[in-house]
Amino acid sequence: MSSINLAVLLVLGLLLVTAQQSMQMSLRNPTAEIETSNCKIAFLRLGLVFTSDNNEKALLDSGLYEPDNENPSVDIAGRRFHIGTLNNSLITYVKTGSHSVNVATAVQILLLRFRTSGIIFFGSSGSLDEKMLVPGDVAVPKAVAFTGVWDWKKFRSEEGKLVFGDFNYPENGENLLGTVEYETINMFSPSEAPKKVFWLPITTSWYNAATKALKDLELRQCHSGKCLPGKPKVVFGSKGSTSDFYVRNKAYGDFLNDNFNATTADTASASVALTSLSNEKLFVVFQGVSNVAGKTSSDSGVSYLASYNAFLAATKFINSIPTPRLACE
Repeated sequence: MSSINLAVLLVLGLLLVTAQQSMQMSLRNPTAEIETSNCKIAFLRLGLVFTSDNNEKALLDSGLYEPDNENPSVDIAGRRFHIGTLNNSLITYVKTGSHSVNVATAVQILLLRFRTSGIIFFGSSGSLDEKMLVPGDVAVPKAVAFTGVWDWKKFRSEEGKLVFGDFNYPENGENLLGTVEYETINMFSPSEAPKKVFWLPITTSWYNAATKALKDLELRQCHSGKCLPGKPKVVFGSKGSTSDFYVRNKAYGDFLNDNFNATTADTASASVALTSLSNEKLFVVFQGVSNVAGKTSSDSGVSYLASYNAFLAATKFINSIPTPRLACE
């Protein structure tokens, strides 16, 4: 074989390896591509997170989402991350599935594998205060907490905030279930030592931006012939309770409201908050109220309206903030 042919083969081999590496990089992180040779600017995307099929249906029904032409989605660890634009704003969205461990895992992957400036969560929640929030409303909490992390005390322990005997019916008294103390959780961060926290504050700048962007937002009142009894509204400054169990019991809902001033309950918001804070990322939460604790569960039409109204709030917020840019590396 001549030296020229050998050189050609070597060049072709190098090109093939480079192409394979480029393809692998694109699959690993399709939104992170940046051409440093000509100083191309890379735009950071916003991470849009939700838990259910109903939430995704609201997104797709809106007609505002456009998938990316070249890389519309990437599958990582059994989850599909969708890449595109929402009303011209660059986003990556993921449906996490319910419960805290699934939500936290999906958000962590999103933050590690995609260039993401912050996390916007929208989803459904139950109202713990019917005077403040009714089905169809959207809550924009100022803080959320894990209220399902318990230290279950021994029988007749004098410690514990939740005393099961207080809920004996028809009269209060002793109960073999005893008492429960609500625990703090460890929050880790790259810039400071781990610390114990209970309330997880929403990013102040994004919360303030949401109050301005959504003050005149018109929410949907009807869907498929089903209408809410009143005009839905956006409520700011609430506190949210998150646990891995659904709160449909009125007595426990009242307990959370009375002792923690929580007005909503869900299975996801605090996971979004903790993961975002641990990664020092901006985040905000929009909760569509689908039911009231202790009352008959809402039908599918009301549940869809709750998801759609939360989506409307998330979209209005996303379109109100500038698209961040990442300078050339």
